[in-house]
Amino acid sequence: MIGKLQGIVDYIGDGFIIVMAGPVGYKVFTTEFFAPGDAAKLWIETIVREDSLRLFGFTTIAAQNLFNMLTAVSGVGPKVAMAILGTIKPDMITAAIATGDAKTIATAPGVGKKVAEKIIVELKSKIGGVTFDLTTDNQSVLPDLLAALESLGYRRLDVIDIAQTLVSDNPGADIAKLVPMALKIITTK
Repeated sequence: MIGKLQGIVDYIGDGFIIVMAGPVGYKVFTTEFFAPGDAAKLWIETIVREDSLRLFGFTTIAAQNLFNMLTAVSGVGPKVAMAILGTIKPDMITAAIATGDAKTIATAPGVGKKVAEKIIVELKSKIGGVTFDLTTDNQSVLPDLLAALESLGYRRLDVIDIAQTLVSDNPGADIAKLVPMALKIITTK
């Protein structure tokens, strides 16, 4: 199995790149951004099926581990896992799973509400290392804050980082305090 691949990006396709490692070009499916001629160092997950062998590349082991966790969920294959990783940042995915935020996960193409809920149910106990502190009070505030901002016309993916930061930096704060704080940050950007 190929574990890591290092080479020069020769070609960029739709959802994949060709990495030249010596005289051999490897087709690697990735959500990472590269330009032709870039040096690529990718952690590789090799998926072998009856009729294919595919390489999926990640710039961090954490992203590769999240990919493996997502594909371990029944009904989530490599294509759906890559769609999630290509749409939502890894720390946002782990936060959504930890807080039960199926709506954020469902923003990825090909992921409906049922699949998002299944991901949460199967992975919630396995997700560790969420980058912000979720106290018991904060667990219910984050989804409410996101819903409030969405009702004001903001896209969830555009405001989730702000909401997560506000919730973690202001433990015990309620929606009435957090919404104006979030709007102030959004309008100054």
